[in-house]
Formats: sequence, structure tokens, C-alpha cells
Amino acid sequence: MKTALFYVAAAFCEIAGCFAFWACLRLDKSVLWLIPGLVALAAFAWLLTFVESDVAGRAYAAYGGVYIIASIVWLRLAEGAQPDRWDMIGAAVCLLGTTIIIAGPRAA
Repeated sequence: MKTALFYVAAAFCEIAGCFAFWACLRLDKSVLWLIPGLVALAAFAWLLTFVESDVAGRAYAAYGGVYIIASIVWLRLAEGAQPDRWDMIGAAVCLLGTTIIIAGPRAA
């Protein structure tokens, strides 16, 4: 459960940080948007260090599915765009992959 909370927090920090750059470069927002964006990206990296995993690569691979789900939520809540069925199907497939990576049996 703790791992899931760190993944969700990391995902929203990453998306918020990347969106700050998007807003600055694509939506003509102030360059000052980059300050909280950089803080959010640093928080994202820091939060991933708390994920329970023996190796970083596996933690990052599993995180990918969580990031996709969080991106779909961001799409809806922050940008007001309705995800379509292909967004939802793709996100579900990725979340299944995340579950396999996290919960799969490991050789001792």
C-alpha cells in the first residue's frame, strides 16, 4: 500500500512538473511557471526513492503504468478533456503490466 501511495504522489509531481514546462513553452505562460515545475520534478525523483524495490529499474518500470493512469486523470481533471475508450483500454493494459512487475514472483 505504501508503494502505491509513493507511486501516485510521484506521478502527480512528475505530471505537474512537466505541465509547467508545457504551459511555459506551448501555452505562452510566464517563465516563472518553471520554478514550481522544477520543484515538482525534484519531488518526483525523491519520492521514487521510497518505493520498495531491490533494484531501481524494476521500480521505474512498474511506475510507468501508474504514470499513465495519472496522466489520464490529469487529462480529465486539469485539462478538462474527456478520455476516450482507447485511452482507458491502453491505461488498463499498462496497469496490468505494472501489477505483473510489482507482484510477480521473484527468484530467491
